[in-house]
Amino acid sequence: MKNQPPLTQRLESLDILRGFDLFCLVTLEIVLHPLQRAVNTPWFDSFMWGFSHVQWEGFSTWDLVMPLFLFMSGVSMPFAFSRFKNHPNKKTVYWRIFKRVLLLWIFGMMCQGNLLALDPDRIYLYSNTLQSIAVGYAIAALLFLHFRTSVQIGVAIAFLLVSWLVMEFVTVQGYGGGDYTPDGNLAEWMDRTVLGRFRDQATVVDGEVVFSAHYRYTWIWSSLNFGVTVLSGLFAGQLIKNKLEAKLKIKWLLGIGVALVVLGWLWGLQLPVIKKIWTSSMVLVSSGYCFLLMGLFYYWIDYKGHQKNLTWLKVYGMNSIAAYLLASIINFRCIGESLFYGLQPWLGNYYPVLLAVCNAGIIYFILWILYKRNIFLKV
Repeated sequence: MKNQPPLTQRLESLDILRGFDLFCLVTLEIVLHPLQRAVNTPWFDSFMWGFSHVQWEGFSTWDLVMPLFLFMSGVSMPFAFSRFKNHPNKKTVYWRIFKRVLLLWIFGMMCQGNLLALDPDRIYLYSNTLQSIAVGYAIAALLFLHFRTSVQIGVAIAFLLVSWLVMEFVTVQGYGGGDYTPDGNLAEWMDRTVLGRFRDQATVVDGEVVFSAHYRYTWIWSSLNFGVTVLSGLFAGQLIKNKLEAKLKIKWLLGIGVALVVLGWLWGLQLPVIKKIWTSSMVLVSSGYCFLLMGLFYYWIDYKGHQKNLTWLKVYGMNSIAAYLLASIINFRCIGESLFYGLQPWLGNYYPVLLAVCNAGIIYFILWILYKRNIFLKV
């Protein structure tokens, strides 16, 4: 089997793809948006469409960052858990799953739930990418440990259909019944009802919970499809771990990717592709793109062996949680401001760009030190 990567070898393409995703999230996002404000020209605004989330319906390249994060947590699962699958005593792996879910949840509250504010009125319970990974990871891990692949696929399809059917045909207090607008979808009602004042950006005024008119992300009902997104990564990981010839794996990854993208956009004609409420059509579209990226990275890196000059992405990828936490919790711009404040009159609108570059550079330097010393934040 020509160029077949050894099954015991670390999946380099996954580390580098994860690094690419985190580079986009903690470096490009930090730098490009202040650069857009500084350049302030129509052509650059058009270019930035690819680095901005769509407001509601549709899908941009930037909307893939979060689904790809979930997808990759599933890809690694067959490599991490296969030895536990037939083990009669699963207490060890159950504890590992519980600990990961708990830590991801706490980290999510630190990043976006205002846990670090130490203000009970500002604590939000379920509001972050890390928490969506925690939920999807728990669902996929338990299914992987206890059921064969055909059952896992059946559950994923069932989740997609149940999510759609409930959103399409259930109406509660004027929400739902096929309404996919920001103010009328059923997932919005569920989040308001279940999370209440613990929903992100919710406030309490005169004893009444007031929800932000601008915050439209949903989490409770979307959790079903978070599980499907992680499961799609699990299926890709199982395919890669399989003893099939490497070329055939690549063809399957790319073929499945194309099929899911086509099916997702076709379903989108009836069920809009909306990332903020994680519709089933969006899951197919985003998972299809993730399969395509995984196939391309696996082909180029593990199959063809082109790893040279990509270590800088592994620095991000092998400490992805640390990178995310550093970018979300600590603002290193103050260091750049302390060192370069004298340049502000000379740089004008580009001064915030310099501070953003300093922030991104310091984060990378910390990750590089950790990488060189083989220190990796594992949860």
